[in-house]
Amino acid sequence: MDTQRSSPKDSWIDTGQGQLLARCWTPPGAGGDCPIVLFHDSLGCIALWRTFPAVLAECTGRMVIAYDRLGFGQSAARTDRPGVDFVREEAERFFPALREQLGFDRFIAFGHSVGGGMATYCAALHASACEVLITESAQAFVEDKTRAGILEAKEQFRQAEPFERLRRYHGEKTRWVLDAWIDTWLSPAFSGWSLKEVLPQVRCPTLAIHGSDDEYGSPLHPETIARLAGGPAQAEIMPGTRHVPHREQEHWVARRVAGFIGMHRPALS
Repeated sequence: MDTQRSSPKDSWIDTGQGQLLARCWTPPGAGGDCPIVLFHDSLGCIALWRTFPAVLAECTGRMVIAYDRLGFGQSAARTDRPGVDFVREEAERFFPALREQLGFDRFIAFGHSVGGGMATYCAALHASACEVLITESAQAFVEDKTRAGILEAKEQFRQAEPFERLRRYHGEKTRWVLDAWIDTWLSPAFSGWSLKEVLPQVRCPTLAIHGSDDEYGSPLHPETIARLAGGPAQAEIMPGTRHVPHREQEHWVARRVAGFIGMHRPALS
């Protein structure tokens, strides 16, 4: 890929609780189409999307925006622990600041893992502005398989090497990032969480991508998303794929998303 084509632009977003780092990839010839906003997973950040935003921008011809949530990556540290409503909170408190300060109205939401839940809430709470929702490996509810995967990861992160790998991306915030993920999802107070109430409020076309071998959730999740979404929706199960399809089959995912967006273009207002 041409290095000039993939050169991103960084911006800082003021939230009143600390600054967020946002990064925008704009492909050559991008017109007036709305941007795609990426919502990262529980241990993620801009850097961990790796080359996917640039590939997605090239495949779709649209600006792609990724940002580090508060407490992650290069964004400001967060001292409080996420509450049981933290997925909805992202759409209510932080996404509006990103939208206002980067100056876009309409958008396409793309969320990976718990970011898929956040993207779903953005699509529902800002329904008149969301053109398409893409979820990837998203959890629609708290499944035993999800909890088992987190318990296994908890043991792995007791070892120095995995912890230090994560520390490269989150620095001094790494322990907070891990505890926020593990303690929240394993909490009895969070066990009843789901997207079932909010999905009917999603009116835009929805694509739920999921790996058949996802270690954090069964195909029941994309099937639930596609069944309960209020607009036209479909589930895409990727055979032989685990929890990070955009890394395992980057170009396939980018082309599938581009095709879905293009297919629904006549329905976009």
